[in-house]
Amino acid sequence: MQTLIQNVNIINPGDEIKEHQNILIEGKYIKEISSDKIKTKENAKVIDGDNSHVLPGFIDCHMHILAKGFYKEENMANPLAIHFYNAVPHGMQTINAGVTTVRDCGSADLGVKLAQQKGLFTAPKLVVSINPLVMTGGHFDLMLPSGFDMEIMYPGFPKGRCDGPSEVLKKTREFKRAGADFIKVMCSGGVLTTNNSPEFSQFNLEELKTIVEEAKTTNLKVSAHCHSLEGMNKCIDAGFSSIEHGTFIDDKTSKRMVENNVTLVPTMLVNHYLHENGFPPWDIYAEEKLAKIEEIIKICKENIKTAYENGVNIVMGTDSGVMPHGNNLKELLNLIDIGMTPMEAIESATIKSAKFMGKDDIGFIGTGKCADIIFIEDNPLENIELLTKPENITRVVQDGREVKNRYGVMQCM
Repeated sequence: MQTLIQNVNIINPGDEIKEHQNILIEGKYIKEISSDKIKTKENAKVIDGDNSHVLPGFIDCHMHILAKGFYKEENMANPLAIHFYNAVPHGMQTINAGVTTVRDCGSADLGVKLAQQKGLFTAPKLVVSINPLVMTGGHFDLMLPSGFDMEIMYPGFPKGRCDGPSEVLKKTREFKRAGADFIKVMCSGGVLTTNNSPEFSQFNLEELKTIVEEAKTTNLKVSAHCHSLEGMNKCIDAGFSSIEHGTFIDDKTSKRMVENNVTLVPTMLVNHYLHENGFPPWDIYAEEKLAKIEEIIKICKENIKTAYENGVNIVMGTDSGVMPHGNNLKELLNLIDIGMTPMEAIESATIKSAKFMGKDDIGFIGTGKCADIIFIEDNPLENIELLTKPENITRVVQDGREVKNRYGVMQCM
């Protein structure tokens, strides 16, 4: 199957705009790009770009496609099937926002990934960690003081709780067996879990090194949920590939991340959302969570700016799932707010994210690349806010198939 996109202006990360281009797609991949007329087969589908601007599909390096706020009460009350059906609207909302690939940092299992690949529902392509490793009493240990365990459990979705080198080794192997593309570890306290602080590190260095060594045997990267400064430095020592959030990062730790090729995924958007919208009135821990958010908001911007100025590799992540899905590209404004140019922000959410995930076929519109392409009428380099409104994304092509047009998200085939 061929698709010909006519008369578009190509905006590629780190490149000059190429005006009045035609793009020939064959199957999932881009076969030819030219300003001249391109020959096609008789039955080729033709899309009139009408002088729109096109960019590579965006990549969100930190989100949770099944999650809807991570409320333990919903885990307890809802039939398990609801957990999976949440992916249907969340996937559509994310595609609608112009995001064609996501790195799921805890929620989606191998089955959800395969369902997307088979076209059973419309969603971004998924890179999955399945479930994070968490120490007893740590962030996302969902055993309540009442003694009830609110962690979702089913075959193919291992529990994340583990302690000591032998348990973390076994747990890492369980996630590899379950089909994880990377290993996620909770290395500091967090906002959503009670009775722990984002400033405190979690897991000791021996445990962290054990996880990394086992992951490396099959070339898997290891990612750290980590706000804590002490925790970040332990993760650097252990050989982690990325720090998610990085709230308390400082000048010295930033430089260590550069030296050790550790990527930062800051997720600033979710902090602002939770600060502005708070938590449901029935959440008995709302006051404690809001106090943590207020602490993080005070220092996050300047600390992440320090990391950027020191040359830390920063890729875009949103933590969607903690907040509503479909707002992903609003994070670009936060990246610009720490000093990035509009093009740098776009790079962080396309080519840099693709490279970080070890994928050389996405993040750029070029011959031989996956045909993941979004359309927007006006030039977002002149007004980056245009990208933050899903209604401005007029079309989305994913793996060569149009999954959104100006009338809304299209259903899967």
